[in-house]
Amino acid sequence: MITKGGYMTFIEFKKELLDAEITLPKFSKLIKVSEKNIQSYKKKGEVPNTIAVIAVCFSNLHRQGIDYKSIVESLGLKAKTKKGAGFGKKRTKKEDKPAPK
Repeated sequence: MITKGGYMTFIEFKKELLDAEITLPKFSKLIKVSEKNIQSYKKKGEVPNTIAVIAVCFSNLHRQGIDYKSIVESLGLKAKTKKGAGFGKKRTKKEDKPAPK
């Protein structure tokens, strides 16, 4: 649950996942957020409110015998991709042609 400070610690988050009977890799895949992104909250010691809400909802739904996984899967979520990621710049059509000799 959320602590007195108004945030959920990473440890509390992991406990919620245990209660929901889902691993962190499966959780991240289900909600279409990179596992690396979720693991980064471990260093911060706390998880964002939205992730905390999702974890608590999943554990409560699981306790009530509701298949939350199929509900989330039915949403057809898509993972966001970073635009402009990488080191190389995109070539324009002029750059694609070899320079005349």
